[in-house]
Amino acid sequence: MTEFNKQSIQFNEQGLVPVVVQHAQTKEVLTVAYMNQESLEKTIATKETWFYSRSRKELWNKGATSGNKQQVISIRTDCDQDALVVEVIPNGPACHTGETTCFHKDVLTPNEKVGSFGILADLVNVIQEREKTMPEGAYTTYLFEKGVDKIGKKIGEEATEVVIAAKNRDAQELQWEAADLLYHLLVLLQEQKVDLYEVLEVLQKRHESK
Repeated sequence: MTEFNKQSIQFNEQGLVPVVVQHAQTKEVLTVAYMNQESLEKTIATKETWFYSRSRKELWNKGATSGNKQQVISIRTDCDQDALVVEVIPNGPACHTGETTCFHKDVLTPNEKVGSFGILADLVNVIQEREKTMPEGAYTTYLFEKGVDKIGKKIGEEATEVVIAAKNRDAQELQWEAADLLYHLLVLLQEQKVDLYEVLEVLQKRHESK
């Protein structure tokens, strides 16, 4: 974790700073809480999230009772240094209701879906669940039953179709074929028990080495 000057953090008149807790891999916002000087220092020292409860007027360690702890990956401050973003790897739901994130209630739902990287995490979860339950009639079940040879063949076919779509200069066809390729690649990673985030970590290391 990159060290920063804790003394430069601008705590408010109550000695608190607002904290946005974000999933380090999916980038989903998990919760918003507050830290004081002591809880920030404990968070940095233990690499677990510690917050200050304004209602109980005491420190609390996320997951101390539920087991849903949060491993701290990074801490960033905004330009005014009066707010923090803490990236974590959660060991369970962030919300006391059992939801993954506290932000699970819609106020304004968009009329049209907007593509985001969050769908990859959702798709990984679905593929993992398919492998566990193997529901009859599901295409993903069929792929797992046939094994690596069939999955690998499909990846080869989809990769070829991606190239054909690109050669045809057909943007919509390319979108569909690229989506098929990504799906089958995720199935292969699950079949081989290779975590998608381990692949992303390789990309991250390559990027940082340049």
